Amino acid sequence: MTNELTVVLLAAGGGTRMRSKTPKVLHAVAGRSMVGHVLAAVGSLDPGRVAVVVGHQRELVGPHVTERRPDALLAVQEEQLGTGHAVRVAIDALAAEGPVAGTVVVAYGDTPLLTGEALRAFADEHAASDCAVSVLSGRVPDPTGYGRVLRDADGEVEAIVEEKDATPAQREIVEINSGILALDADFLLDALPRLSNDNAKGEYYLTDLVGLAREAGLHTGAHPVADVRQTEGANDRVQLAEIGRELNRRILERWMRAGVTVVDPGTTWVDADVVLAPDVTLLPGTQLLGATVVAEDAVVGPDTTLRDCEVGVGASVVRTHGLLAVVGAGASVGPFAYLRPGTDLGADGKIGTFVETKNTVLGRGAKVPHLSYVGDAEVGEGTNVGAGSITANYDGQAKHRTVVGRHARTGSHNVFVAPVTVGDGASTGAGTVVREDVPAGALAVSAGPQRVIEGWAARRRPGTAQAEAADQASGPDGASSAPGASD
Repeated sequence: MTNELTVVLLAAGGGTRMRSKTPKVLHAVAGRSMVGHVLAAVGSLDPGRVAVVVGHQRELVGPHVTERRPDALLAVQEEQLGTGHAVRVAIDALAAEGPVAGTVVVAYGDTPLLTGEALRAFADEHAASDCAVSVLSGRVPDPTGYGRVLRDADGEVEAIVEEKDATPAQREIVEINSGILALDADFLLDALPRLSNDNAKGEYYLTDLVGLAREAGLHTGAHPVADVRQTEGANDRVQLAEIGRELNRRILERWMRAGVTVVDPGTTWVDADVVLAPDVTLLPGTQLLGATVVAEDAVVGPDTTLRDCEVGVGASVVRTHGLLAVVGAGASVGPFAYLRPGTDLGADGKIGTFVETKNTVLGRGAKVPHLSYVGDAEVGEGTNVGAGSITANYDGQAKHRTVVGRHARTGSHNVFVAPVTVGDGASTGAGTVVREDVPAGALAVSAGPQRVIEGWAARRRPGTAQAEAADQASGPDGASSAPGASD
């Protein structure tokens, strides 16, 4: 499109049926607000100017819109007096900054299924026609609740009548008005002040422009969209959930056609901004949210939620919750792992069962296989962290880092009291509390020698099942027959 295209996006409504402190257009589906989806579709038109009409809770809607479209002009509708009034507010604001010319497309902030392709095709069809007003319409089996498109014998649009104002015969018409219009700017500037609110709702209907164009002897047209669901809005949470399911189905279908395996689409959710490579496999119960990116041949799931994560080529992430984490190529995570922000697992590394990591970098081939917490740490290439290990990173006032070098071997049930460093190739014994730095190649142990006190159960737990079992295990002379017992 050219700079002679202007888009007016209506986002001023209160959305009272949502019963929410959140403005209707800011409710999210597939990882974006509803108005965010529409702004993305509008972006495909490459419009010269975009005006967004805000009103209800504009202190929330306005900054959200500006964050996603910094060049958008915010036009404030103080009173919600209908779509015609909202567009006039936008046109007045645009005209104050410069001439409005060419084509004006009017869209709505609560139609997240709307695609850029459909919007662009509609704008192109209008530009190629000789119409002052073009309506994006659709044909549905049950038109209840929608405005009906009335055509004359030549197929031109005579009027759009709202259901409350329609006759019984008009209510039988199945071609409906989506509300999305394309208009000649010169006609729009002339006609907006002439709109009337003489109707059942006492509002200024934008669709009355069709009648004004006809009175002026101008052409009016309707362009039915094959996928009419794209024009559906969400007015309450039931409709929001239905649209969310449909949008997710469309996202999954697009990725499956692009070479992604989705084993169970019914339990798999993928946000709009997620990027998947061919030959990715998503197992049941997977949620990929935010700006997550998954590279080819990776397997994610089952029962995994990743938000704003990166998963490398051929990696495996099983029954894991991850946020702002990186999983390297060929690495494996889970089951039952928790990747907190700042986790960076190197290629061929492992974060295993019941392991939690945070603000931690693990080098290539590094492994934390079992039952551990590793936070504010660096673990070098090829190092294995023993089961049940903890980095004690918080002293009650500040966080400190633990550094474990390359190809180190730390024992089970270790506590690393940060700040502390374990050198390259070093080892620690089982049960060690590492309070001081361990030089490269050294072995650190902190536990004392083991003591064995014979007959303790009989003396200290007489009459118990423990003492009875110990007595039965003793030899004829009363000495323990347990393997490895002391003399």
